[in-house]
Amino acid sequence: MQDGLVDALRRALAPDRVHADPMELALYARDASMISGQASVVCFPLDGAEVAAAVRVCADHGRPFVARGSGTGLAGGATPAGDVPPVVIVTTKMNRVLEVDAAQRVAWVEPGVLNLDLSRAVAHLGLHFAPDPSSQQSCSVGGNVANNSGGPHCLLYGVTNPHVLAVEVVLPDGETVLLGGVDPEPDGLDLRGVFVGSEGTMGIATRIAVRLTPLPPSVATLLADFPTMGEAASAVSAVIAAGVVPAALEMMDANIVEVVEAYVRCGLPTDAAAVLIVELDGLPAGVETETSLVSKLLLDKGARSVRVASSAQERESWWKARKSAFGAIARIAPNYYLHDCVVPRSRLVDVLAEVGRICAAEDLVLGNVFHAGDGNLHPLIVFDRRVPGVLDKVHRAGQAIIEACVRAGGSLSGEHGIGLEKRDAMPLVFSAADLEAQRRLRDAFDPLGLCNPEKVLPRGGSRCGDLADLPAGAWV
Repeated sequence: MQDGLVDALRRALAPDRVHADPMELALYARDASMISGQASVVCFPLDGAEVAAAVRVCADHGRPFVARGSGTGLAGGATPAGDVPPVVIVTTKMNRVLEVDAAQRVAWVEPGVLNLDLSRAVAHLGLHFAPDPSSQQSCSVGGNVANNSGGPHCLLYGVTNPHVLAVEVVLPDGETVLLGGVDPEPDGLDLRGVFVGSEGTMGIATRIAVRLTPLPPSVATLLADFPTMGEAASAVSAVIAAGVVPAALEMMDANIVEVVEAYVRCGLPTDAAAVLIVELDGLPAGVETETSLVSKLLLDKGARSVRVASSAQERESWWKARKSAFGAIARIAPNYYLHDCVVPRSRLVDVLAEVGRICAAEDLVLGNVFHAGDGNLHPLIVFDRRVPGVLDKVHRAGQAIIEACVRAGGSLSGEHGIGLEKRDAMPLVFSAADLEAQRRLRDAFDPLGLCNPEKVLPRGGSRCGDLADLPAGAWV
C-alpha cells in the first residue's frame, strides 16, 4: 500500500520531489513545537495543480495529509499525527510573488512566500504586508493564513485575517476553489473568513490575495524601563486608556532583557525588571504629539527612563532584540516551551504574578516577552529536556498557565493556534454545542477526515475518529 502511494505521488509530481527515506521523514515529523509525529511520505509541489494532484492521490488511497510551510508553528499544527502516518505536502517551493497591483494595494502570492520577503518585494512602492510575527524572516504567508498570525504590530494593524482578500484552496477531495475575492463585496458567504485561521483542517491554500498597507510617513519608537513588572503592566493600561493606540506595545521581563542584550548589544537596561517598546506611527504632527503624551504617561506610571530612538538603526536594533528573544534564551538552557494565551489588559498584573508563582512552584526558569497592548502573553519556560523529570514539570506548568488565563477571562491562543498542543483544552472555553458546531463546519469541508487530522478539535470533535492521547515520546 505504501509503495503504491509513493509511486502514485511520484507520477503526479516528479520522482525527485517525493521522498520516503527515513532521514527525510524524520526531518518533517515535527514543526517548531515540542510535539513529534510520523510522516509516511514528504512531497514538494511546485504549483496549485501539483497540490491538487497530490491531494487527489491521498484521497484515492484514503491517506490523510498535512500541509506544511516553513515549519515555524509552535502548537503542533504541522506535525503529522494519527494512527495512519499522513503525507506531508510542503509548499516551500511555491514561493513566487505572482502579481502586485500597487494602485489597488493588492498582491497575489503563493503560500511559500516568506512574510518578510513579501514586504521587501513591495517596499519600493511604499507598501508592506502588515502582519509581522517574530518569525517573519522564516515564516510563510501560507502559515500566517493557517494560524491567523499576528505579531507586535497587530495592536494597530490587526492579525492576518483583515489582510487577506481571497484564497485559492485545494479542498480535501482535490477540487480547487476560490474563497473570497478582490472586489469590495464578494458574492456569497464569507468562506474566506472561515478558512483563515482554520489551521490547515479545511484544505491547502495555493494562491493568496493579500492587502498591502502603506508604509507610515513617520515613526517614533520609545524604550521605557521599569523597576517592577506591575508598574510596566499598569503603564500599558494607562496608554490605552488615554485613547492612544500604538502600532506596537511590547514587554520584556528581566530574564529576556538580559539574554537579548547579551546577543544584540543595543543598550537595553539589564538592571530593569521590565522594558516596554512602544511604537507610534502616522502623520508627523500626530506622532510628535503622541510621543510627548506617551512619554509623560510612562514616567507617571513609574518608568525610570524613556528613550526615543534617535535613528533608524537604533530602532531596528531594539526590534532585533525583541524578535530575537526565542533564539537568545538558548543562553539560559537549550529548550523552551512557549505559551500563547490572551488575557484582558486589566488582568495583566494579576495573571503575570500567577504565571510566576506557577513556574516557581515547579522550580522552572521563566521569561516573559509578549504583546502587552492586546494582552497576548508569551510565557517562555526555559529548560533542559535531558534533566530527568523536567518535562513533567513543564507540562504541569503549561496546563496551569492555560487554566489561569482562562479563569481571568482569557482565551487559549492569540496567534499560534490550537494545533495538537491545546486541542484538549478547548472545552475550557467552548461548550459541547460550540464544539459540535465547529465539527459540523469542518466536516462540510472535509467529510472523510483526511485533512490535517487530530488537530484543533478535542476527542470526539471530528469525524476522523476519537482523538487518542498523544503517543509516548511524542513530546520532545
